[in-house]
Amino acid sequence: MKILAIDSSGQVASAALVTEQTVLAEYTVNFKMNHSQTLLPMIDELLRMTGTEGSELDALAVTNGPGSYTGLRIGSSTVKGLAMIWNKPVVAVPTVEVLAANYFGYDGLICPIMDARRGQVYTGVYRCDGDKLTAVCEQSCMLLSDMVEKLNSLGEKVIFLGDGVPVHKAFLTANVTVPFTLAPMHRMVQSAASLGFLAGRYYAEGRTVSAMELVPEYLRQSQAEREREERLDHRTNG
Repeated sequence: MKILAIDSSGQVASAALVTEQTVLAEYTVNFKMNHSQTLLPMIDELLRMTGTEGSELDALAVTNGPGSYTGLRIGSSTVKGLAMIWNKPVVAVPTVEVLAANYFGYDGLICPIMDARRGQVYTGVYRCDGDKLTAVCEQSCMLLSDMVEKLNSLGEKVIFLGDGVPVHKAFLTANVTVPFTLAPMHRMVQSAASLGFLAGRYYAEGRTVSAMELVPEYLRQSQAEREREERLDHRTNG
């Protein structure tokens, strides 16, 4: 099995080529550049360095949300195009689950946090059961305060990771009552290798879609959509 994994759900752009047992190559950029500028050159370099042809791949994998609207659209469009050219299936994996896979094997709760603004976060709660990553709380968009309340009620130690951690560190420190740890920088953000790890399992279980079936899961409206609704409500009620 050989899978090309692509993650552009946040500020990080990451691509990896993986097999069942090995990360053959990974390329990650965490810099303020548009993913439309970085993804294809990264993919081209990965394939060139490993001497891999698109026809040799078994599948392509992508984080399908939540995350940055622009990033998700770019990642989805890139994977759709390549999957159609190479006639390959697509493995779509939830972004929050991909983040949780950074700490596969951890003996407590794993809580990824992505900042969704307005006091909200994209989050979920996971634990490792043997060789499986199990969702205690499925990924969703919720108030940060509700997430903390839920974690406190579970009463178990937890590790936090994701781009929402630096943003909400003060709130977490002041309000989380269970033992907790903040992930170090090298395991804080999305990794295409983690995506590839989960995608391999999805692929083995037959959880694939065609390029045409691939649809990002945003979990909430975009800012432009919310502002449009607010304007319409104002006109209606004004």
